[in-house]
This record gives sequence, structure tokens and C-alpha cells, in this order.
Amino acid sequence: MKSEVVVPNVGESVTTGVLATWLKSDGETVSEGDEIFELETDKATLAVPSPASGVLSTTVPEGTEVEIGQAVGSIDDAGAAKTVESDADNTGTGEAARPEADAADAHGDAAPVLSPAVRRVVEEHGLDPKNIRATGPDGRITKEDALASAEKTGNTKAAASPKPAATSAAATTGAAEQRSKRVPMSNLRKRIAANLVASKRDSAHLTTFNEVDMSRIIEIRTRYRDTFEKKHGVRLGFMSFFVKACQKALEVYPEANAFIDGEDILYNYYYNIGVALSSERGLLTPVIRDVETKSFAEIESEIISFIERAKAKRLSPDELVGGTFTISNGGVFGSMLSTPIPNPPQTAVLGMHTIQKRAVVVDDQIVIRPMMYLALTYDHRMIDGREAIGFLSTVKNHVEDPNHLLLGL
Repeated sequence: MKSEVVVPNVGESVTTGVLATWLKSDGETVSEGDEIFELETDKATLAVPSPASGVLSTTVPEGTEVEIGQAVGSIDDAGAAKTVESDADNTGTGEAARPEADAADAHGDAAPVLSPAVRRVVEEHGLDPKNIRATGPDGRITKEDALASAEKTGNTKAAASPKPAATSAAATTGAAEQRSKRVPMSNLRKRIAANLVASKRDSAHLTTFNEVDMSRIIEIRTRYRDTFEKKHGVRLGFMSFFVKACQKALEVYPEANAFIDGEDILYNYYYNIGVALSSERGLLTPVIRDVETKSFAEIESEIISFIERAKAKRLSPDELVGGTFTISNGGVFGSMLSTPIPNPPQTAVLGMHTIQKRAVVVDDQIVIRPMMYLALTYDHRMIDGREAIGFLSTVKNHVEDPNHLLLGL
């Protein structure tokens, strides 16, 4: 019996996508739930599981645009049964049932299973799969892993084949070095580019800055880290404080939580705050919904879940839409200062930056404090300087005196 492999419904806002990579090869035996292909949409890349156990037959090549519900292959459970019977027969007669596995065992470890896209890169560049650092789900080698290995080692088709003994140094260098590479933009990168260009074109961006003393938050985290983690099963991070501080500031300055819709202003009285995350496919901004109803532990748990599922390519596109405000933390990469761009239709975005110990004046005394620069980029069509400065000051006050947040003041 054959089961169709179809493109799943991954969110109300998604109708098409690109079958980016087959994670299992045509003719390979798979188990129900195994991730068999990656679907790339304009919002995220998702790994799609097998609907059944059996032998996979692929009918749509990689790189093809597909529609939700479209069949891209099938699973033949009869084929899987035949494979099991054949293996059992070979084992009974003492014959070598799996020559590839036996060959791999002779070298000490099993040969990694490669998708068609990865196998193509490996063959084109003469790579040894065992030397490629795998970052995919379940330790699989992704196409990006193979390309990175080829670029790192300088392997090319020319390099993979023997060179004549009398080869000039210039020719050898030319064969080994890759001076440029052209690759198509992913749907996600195209969407990010289009959104940011539209934001710059259609909005009047302005950025205001402030700095915040992180001493109190660091003290609270240090004092209650173990107790918080033991009770809630998640670490207490900085982001939950900033999410809550921004929610309080948005209540005071609703312009930063509003949208411009033609000649109207749409005020939102709910607080869906996006948290920008960096992934191998580009910037993702999953949304924490109804922040005003959630505790610090719930916010931290959602952020950890977003990070883990982004790595595993299991974020739903619906989790990446509907934000009313965004926080971007360039500080995790060491950024001292930046001017983030609001994600339309949002009118503002907060940029967090790296924490550095600096000399500051407190009560007429010069002291060393852990300081962070904050940046608020906003649409000047909607928000004036007074509101922007007031918003940042409110965030600063709540972060420097987090008792207000903890007591709900």
C-alpha cells in the first residue's frame, strides 16, 4: 500500500513554498515520523516528517515551487516489507546482507546517510563525508555543511582530480582557490530583503538612544538563578525583563504599539512582542503573544522553545506573524550600538546591545557599573521625539528598578 507524501498546511498565511532539500534519498527506507524533506517558505524553513513507514519514492525535484496539499512523493510499505524479508534471508544463509554497512564497519564507523543535494555537493567537490561537520537534525549533514566544508578545504572539481606533475604555481593556486560563488537567494532571505527595503522606502525612520544600568537585574539573576530554574525548569535571562519593560512602556505610549493603515491609525490594545533570533537561514522573529498575561517563567520558556525549534526547523510560519513590537538583541554578538529597522506594519523596534563595565557617576561618585546602550528606531510619521524618548526612559526605569515589574507596578 502506498501513502502519498504531501506538502503540509504550515499556517494560514502560507499557500506555497519551495521543496528545498530531500533529507532522505529516493528508494531509501524510512520510518513514520522521520524528517524526509525541508519546505522553505517566505517566513521559515520547516522539516516535514514522513506520514508512514516504507520505501520513499520522490516525484518532485529539489528547488521546485510547490503548493500546500501537493503530492511530492509516496511511501510504499510493501517495499519496506520486502526489504526486511530480504535482509532476513541473507542473514540466514550467512551472506553479506549490507555490503555498504560492512564496508563502513571495516573502517570503524557507519557511513553517514546523505540526501541527494548533499551527495551531489560531496561528489562535485571530492569531499569525505566523515570529515564534514554536521549541524542538521539527528546529526545529519546539510547542504550548507557540505558547501562550508568545500569552501574551508578549497576542494573543487579540479582539485578532486589528479594534477599533472608539471603544473605551474599560478595554475595550482587558481585551481585550489575559489574567488567568488553565486547562489540563489532563499525565499526567506528574499522576504526579509523586501520587507526591510519597503520599511526604509515607506517610513520616516529616526533612532533615539539611552543607556541602562544592568546592576539590579544582574543581582536578581545571581541571587535567584538556582531557585528560579529549580521551580520553573528554565533559566532566568535578561530578555524576559526587557519584554516586560517594553510591555509597560507600550501601555504608556500606545503609538509605539500602533500601525499606520492608509490614512488611519490602528491602535492595538494587546501586546504581541517579537524577539529577533538569528538562524542559519536568516533572521527569524517569533512572536510572544499577549505578553501582558504571561509570567517571567512563561516568557523565558517560550524564548527557549523558539530557539530550539528554530534550530530544528520546526517553527510554524504562524508563530512569525502578528507582532505589534519587536526587540532585537545585537548584544549577543558583541554589538555596541546599532539602528534596527522596524518590521512593517510595526512602527518601532528596540535594540539591545552588549553589556560593558564603564565608569559612571552615581550620587556624585565615579563608580564602575555594567552598562548597556539601548536604541529605539521608530516611524516619525507616527511617533514624535517626545514619545520616543519617553518610551526609552520608561524602559530604562523599569530595568534599573525591576521591583516595579516584579510587583506589577
